[in-house]
Amino acid sequence: MYIDVNTTSEEIQSFLSELKFLKSNEFIQNVETPGEGNMNVVLRIQTNLRSFIVKQSRPFVQKYQDIAAPIERITVEHNFYSAVAGSKIAKDTPNILEFYEKSYTLIIEDLGHCEDMSTLYSTRVIDKVQLETLVDILKTIHQTKVSDIYPDNLALRKLNYQHMFVLPFLVDNGFSLDTVQDGLETLSLPYKEDALLKEKINLVGERYLAKGDTLIHGDFYPGSWMTRENHIYVIDPEFSFRGFAEFDIGVLSAHCIMATMNANIIEDIKSLYRFDFDTKLMEQISGIEIMRRLIGIAQLPMKRSIDEKKHLLELAHSLIID
Repeated sequence: MYIDVNTTSEEIQSFLSELKFLKSNEFIQNVETPGEGNMNVVLRIQTNLRSFIVKQSRPFVQKYQDIAAPIERITVEHNFYSAVAGSKIAKDTPNILEFYEKSYTLIIEDLGHCEDMSTLYSTRVIDKVQLETLVDILKTIHQTKVSDIYPDNLALRKLNYQHMFVLPFLVDNGFSLDTVQDGLETLSLPYKEDALLKEKINLVGERYLAKGDTLIHGDFYPGSWMTRENHIYVIDPEFSFRGFAEFDIGVLSAHCIMATMNANIIEDIKSLYRFDFDTKLMEQISGIEIMRRLIGIAQLPMKRSIDEKKHLLELAHSLIID
């Protein structure tokens, strides 16, 4: 059974009772969405005894339902939370309450009324403590040992590969950037027609699809960072796989640059991470992520002038090419 915010409380009560999750004296009192979900249905359910979060995947992207997506991605999320549960960042991720693989349903701890950190795009400031915390969380994820049977998540990676490494750089991709902002389509054309740039991007994309040996979050950006009372939580690891640390670090750097409009923050992140990594690969990921967020379909809740976007695209180009 598929459930969402339009499903009646009685139907959800029956669904969770059949899964044997609810206690005999437990009754649903309220169902709401804790925030705007992209990939999955996410519900906050409050009963007479407790509050919890139910996540359920679909064979499509919840926000863009015309885009097919592997329904098994919820299993990846379960595996990620299980892997980090014994680490020092267990306090920074929600606890698993139950997982029902056959119904593609994950029930996790309700972290309370948090806010995601997408506000960074409007405040244009990320403080030193926040940055240190985010980098420290990444380091712990990357040091977490997982076995060879950890899901390769290849189907979801192939979907993300298209939207990160291919579609934003096609001249005719069916997505008019002028519907996002006047002049953005024209601004994007030199990059879509740059053969050397696309060659570099293709090489990095091949690395993304290859099997690695490091546990990564896979979508480490402000929409996956939640805050409550100065505590940062990391959620939504459905893009996780065993890959390369530079991917997460590069994505983090890209969003910090776009939020603050300060390219020097990439050097701060390099120094905070401390462990050895391929700095050029990290910079290339950062540049690709900046470009795909500006000229791809996965737009951000971020207001920037055409001149500011021009500056960001030029910076991204240099990160990838130089």
